[in-house]
Amino acid sequence: MVHRPVPARLPVPAGLGRLLVLTTVFICAACGLVYELELVALASYLIGDSVTQASVVLSVMVFAMGVGSLLAKRLRRRAALGFAAVEAVLALTGGLSAMALYACFAWYGQARPALVGFSLVIGVLIGAEVPLLMTLIQRIRRQDAGCAVADLFAADYVGALVGGLAFPFLLLPVLGQLTGALLTGAVNAVAGGALVLWLFRGDLSLRARWTLLTANGLVLVVLAVCSVLTGPFERAARHAVYGADVRVAVHSEVQEVVLTGGGASGRPLSLFLDGRLRFSGDEPRYHEALVRPAMAGGPHRRVLVLGGGDGLAVREVLRHDGVGSVTVVELDPAVVRLARTDPELAALNNGAYRDRRVRVVAGDAFDWLRAARGTAGGPYDVVISDLPDPGLTPSTKLYSQEFYGLVARALAPGGRMAVHGGDPDARPHTFWTVDATVRSVGLRTAPYAVQALPAPRAQRQGWGFLLASHGPVRLSRPDAGPPLRELRAPPGLLPSTLMHPRYAG
Repeated sequence: MVHRPVPARLPVPAGLGRLLVLTTVFICAACGLVYELELVALASYLIGDSVTQASVVLSVMVFAMGVGSLLAKRLRRRAALGFAAVEAVLALTGGLSAMALYACFAWYGQARPALVGFSLVIGVLIGAEVPLLMTLIQRIRRQDAGCAVADLFAADYVGALVGGLAFPFLLLPVLGQLTGALLTGAVNAVAGGALVLWLFRGDLSLRARWTLLTANGLVLVVLAVCSVLTGPFERAARHAVYGADVRVAVHSEVQEVVLTGGGASGRPLSLFLDGRLRFSGDEPRYHEALVRPAMAGGPHRRVLVLGGGDGLAVREVLRHDGVGSVTVVELDPAVVRLARTDPELAALNNGAYRDRRVRVVAGDAFDWLRAARGTAGGPYDVVISDLPDPGLTPSTKLYSQEFYGLVARALAPGGRMAVHGGDPDARPHTFWTVDATVRSVGLRTAPYAVQALPAPRAQRQGWGFLLASHGPVRLSRPDAGPPLRELRAPPGLLPSTLMHPRYAG
């Protein structure tokens, strides 16, 4: 027997009631996509490898939405009450998801189980929305099922578009991840509760009305209290992750920048970008090994540093006589500002940014090279590529064939480029694939490595580098600095031809 929805008793004309339902669909779709993007963004920050995290969240949520659609069939006879209950639970779960993931990472060191759990629950609840809303809109005015579905999904997709644009351009930069998720949950609760408690109040008993009103009120109170506590929560979680000696914690437009240690703390000064260690007590070994062979290999009047906003690579460059100009291209101005103003970091980089020979360009290294076509301040005698690890997905284009082609055009005849290629012992395939990518643009390479200092719970054994040039390249061993080890590709290792497919921009 086919269940036919009973026409609803509405306080407004049917046309206006239908518009209100579609408006609620729009709002709920926007909130649902914000929850989804919030999970992807926070998982990428906490766990890393954004492609994997996005795949996990999307696949689990799509599967869960199918499960939610099936479960919603049991609620169709009381669609209004079921929809209000679903939205209240969704608002609470989605609103608290970011804070819960951050707490799991900070205090338990593992966020992936929570990521899968929240993706599953949120997906089930989002999947239950559409069947219930379809029932409600048909109760307002019977119409062809195809037309009703078209209207419903049109509102749903437009809402998803707005939510998808609001997350990166409004919620994330203005409110941050935690507060943005909490505000989205509040909007979700108000939209779902208001639709049922006002437009479909005739379907509810007095007890059901008060129950829903109380439940939505409690959801809003919980979200509001958590919003007030986001500051202390973030500080406590940050201390759990980084320790109690956090000197600076800044959310820039690009990333979270955290500086710890130094001073009387007894710990070495350490810089974390989006939770990943950028440098610590053994940084001189890394920066000396990166910079000195390239500087010692020939003329070095004009130097280009890609990345390296902390000023430590620039420090090594300026230690060499004959440097006429240094151009630093750094994506995040907040890192450069910190390197200039923080007393400990400025002392560590020897006040590199106070040197008149140093010029800073705020921008993406790939885009700047492509726009400059190798002519802005070039050609360069030395290019130092002090960029994020090649294993990070956001760094993909900075290790692509086109990127190295742009760098090759910026090199003067006889110029040298130094590239950090990752840990050759822990990830040999990645390192030798970077080497193959550099060679694919016509540069010759001299691979080498330096050992990291022994440290408790150290995750790296050392660093691998590539010295590259248009002509024959020979690894110069500076008198000072850590001992360098020349590398040869292990027998049987077949790296990819290119680190990544050619990046077309």
